[in-house]
Amino acid sequence: LLNSALTVREGEADGHSKKGWEAFTDKVISLLNQKEGIVYILWGSKAQEKASHINRFRNCIIESSHPSPLSSYRGFFGSKPFSKTNDYISQRGGDLIVWC
Repeated sequence: LLNSALTVREGEADGHSKKGWEAFTDKVISLLNQKEGIVYILWGSKAQEKASHINRFRNCIIESSHPSPLSSYRGFFGSKPFSKTNDYISQRGGDLIVWC
């Protein structure tokens, strides 16, 4: 899980966008994308914009609305990102994540 902007002032959602974080997180995703078998959990539209940088054939992308109280009712509840992650890991013969 990686936010598109890594800092924010309290009460100013998206207040630190367009301050350079996007270039940084794009580079992180670009470097990760050289590997295979990574699970990307993209919550919300900002995160889902990053999907264009990810090789869907070599990795797993799980998308839903953001889990914030303002948008969680639009598809986050019931999206099961953690069990879907473990399903992908299991299919690849990896060790499951204990999420608690």
